[in-house]
Amino acid sequence: MADLDSGGVLVLAATPIGQPSDASPRLSEELGRADIVAAEDTRRLRRLASALGVEIAGRVVSYFEGNEEMRTPELVAALERGLRVVLVTDAGMPSVSDPGYRLVDAAVEAGIRVTSVPGPSAVVTALAVSGLPVARFGFEGFPPRRPGERARWFAALAEEERTMVFFESRHRLASTLSVMAETFGEKRRAAVCRELTKKHEEVRRGTLAELVHWAEHHGPLGEITVVVAGASDSLAGSGERAARSIDDAVAIVGDRVAAGSSRKDAIADVARELGLSRRELYAAVVNAPPNPG
Repeated sequence: MADLDSGGVLVLAATPIGQPSDASPRLSEELGRADIVAAEDTRRLRRLASALGVEIAGRVVSYFEGNEEMRTPELVAALERGLRVVLVTDAGMPSVSDPGYRLVDAAVEAGIRVTSVPGPSAVVTALAVSGLPVARFGFEGFPPRRPGERARWFAALAEEERTMVFFESRHRLASTLSVMAETFGEKRRAAVCRELTKKHEEVRRGTLAELVHWAEHHGPLGEITVVVAGASDSLAGSGERAARSIDDAVAIVGDRVAAGSSRKDAIADVARELGLSRRELYAAVVNAPPNPG
């Protein structure tokens, strides 16, 4: 095992998902001081460095899905010699649905320090703008390409109560949304986030049925992230489940108002936490029978 004080460090550096100006000062600093920069696409790296006004003095090597297995031992050996290796992907954080996990695993196994330059993430950005519950979520990555495998994969997620985040190709978006609607229910709420932080950014929110219709007729372009409400969402399942959710939410609002919260704040908070429509919950609270207790 390498000496942890030998100086070798693996730096996972997040890169902008759209605007170069979103890059952190630390990204520029790390690119400038690295002994080796391992990049998913060396040409994109060069363009980013130029946009940031950074001169990369270290050696630049490619590190992508096709050469990860071959390149990892080479990079680990460099780390064991005390070099500073910075890993970047085309956009976002390395190893999150991008190359990197294999190298991180090997570096940790070798006792090498692994750190990161935090920064842009399509997963968190899409969650933030989706309008869906974000207190608990799961990132599922890209769905399987084969129809049968994809259908089984979504079926296994049908009862997932957390909000789910997916990446998808524009070419398969409509068919994927259609399978989601069949599996999760047409009324399940979702958001399709396209070209996040870029000039043509678009966030389309609605039920899965509405989003299927939109995707089939508009053929959205660009990088796409899909956010889908969990099974606990008010529109996730049967009418009976939705009714129970509203009744439970009304009771929770009542408890919070009794504890001193304003009705407006209680409704807003409970609607957000349970993934309910604020307007629907307000109407249910207003029309609820008086509490006899």
